[in-house]
Amino acid sequence: MTRDTLSNVHVPMTSTKSGTLYDILPDVMGLTVKIVNVYFVGDPESNEDWVLVDAGLPHEKNTLLEAAVRRFGNEARPRAILLTHGHFDHVGSAVELAEHWDVPVYAHPLEMPYLVGEARYPAPDSEVEGGMVASMSRFFPTQPIDLRPRVQALPEDGNVPAMPGWRWVPTPGHSSGHVSFFRETDRALIVGDAFVTVRQDELYQVLTQRQELSGPPRYFTPDWDTARDSVRRLAELGPETAMTGHGVPMKGEAMRRDLSELAANFDRVARPAYGRSVDNDPDKGV
Repeated sequence: MTRDTLSNVHVPMTSTKSGTLYDILPDVMGLTVKIVNVYFVGDPESNEDWVLVDAGLPHEKNTLLEAAVRRFGNEARPRAILLTHGHFDHVGSAVELAEHWDVPVYAHPLEMPYLVGEARYPAPDSEVEGGMVASMSRFFPTQPIDLRPRVQALPEDGNVPAMPGWRWVPTPGHSSGHVSFFRETDRALIVGDAFVTVRQDELYQVLTQRQELSGPPRYFTPDWDTARDSVRRLAELGPETAMTGHGVPMKGEAMRRDLSELAANFDRVARPAYGRSVDNDPDKGV
């Protein structure tokens, strides 16, 4: 399911290169850090009235700091860092950034063991149906990071600290505590990896960032029934703009149509045919 890129947004038509900054909404800017996206949300005229959503890959602190300065000025300092989940490519620079800015970090309670040094994520499923990236995933890190004492649980009422007007939506499946962020007024949606707009298990598509609305990355998704339910939950929100952890933003009716199709046909087009995480995996004896 390939579709047009986000209309009226200053992003390349089929891809974004690492280090690319791009305006998505008046108060949301995206930054591509190699293969993953982070988002700066807040008033671009204020050096403090903003937040960072996700923290990219390890060793990218300076890349994110430079982007913050370009967006918010030399004294840029967010009110908080918000995490969609704790996989290495979304929290890689979180410890360094939280210490540098001395700000709180918020995540779902179920992600806490992976954010306070207590538990490793399950090993990636390198045997799952997919391309070369899936095969390479056995080398991806799963060890926890330690964000104590700054990390805090998102409020139970769905409000998002330091992001007025937004609410967090539980979207587990890709990880147990995965969340997305939604703003009702303009139906903006920051998705994390609940779904993506590039086939993340295919090396060619990762390198070229060829646009394709797709389910979550296969090698790091342990619960496909729950992942399907999460995509359906997001489709029901009827977003106008979808900003994903991988791939370029998408907008409008074409995006909603693709998302509805993904939700309706998830088991056929997104769930892998085999792998440790799949119920009909022959190795499970099912």
